[in-house]
Amino acid sequence: MDVAVLVSGGKDSALALYRALKRGHNVKYLVTIVPQRPDSWMFHYPNIQLTSLFAEASGIHLVKAETKGEKETELVDLENLLQTVDVDGVVSGAISSQYQKTRIDKICEKLDFTSITPLWQEDPLKLLNEVVALKFHAIITGVYAHGFDQKWLGRAINPKVVEDLKELNAKFQTSIVGEGGEYETLVLDTPFFKKKIQINKARIVWQGSSGYLLVEDARLCEKTDP
Repeated sequence: MDVAVLVSGGKDSALALYRALKRGHNVKYLVTIVPQRPDSWMFHYPNIQLTSLFAEASGIHLVKAETKGEKETELVDLENLLQTVDVDGVVSGAISSQYQKTRIDKICEKLDFTSITPLWQEDPLKLLNEVVALKFHAIITGVYAHGFDQKWLGRAINPKVVEDLKELNAKFQTSIVGEGGEYETLVLDTPFFKKKIQINKARIVWQGSSGYLLVEDARLCEKTDP
């Protein structure tokens, strides 16, 4: 099936893309909506501009559009963008968010696309361990919940981080995969990348008890480079 995959540059959409490729779908496009405000209801915000490098590393054409990030209105922007792609299905990285899935399903139904959610209702811990097992290089770039501090920013998703996230889940009931907006990630390398993303310059933006790692300069490099 010819599909477009919604990507943010984070681990969930990257894993959904990986599974779509493994299942034999022809991924014609990556689709990104760029919110103009950090508190978008639907879309990833920190470092969303790096989806251009993500797409180039994947070797898949990227289509993107901006949105003001206003509730429901941003869905119209997504619908308008999806109207421009000639595919049969749309892949998203929804895991347990009914808010996200029902709205994407509705858009797909209206446009006569099949809505494909490869991660839907799977165990969050299993998914996080799969990211580690597949050797995704994903780092935490935003933290917005109790238990997180600046030291989390830039940490790679690895077995130690998984254990730490399990502890936060037990203590504060935060989502292990961060689907409730507790934390956000940036994928720098995956098995399907032809090149990897290298961060050359970044700084922490912190306000009160939350913040994010703002990547100011990044480039693609060969996987053999140190």
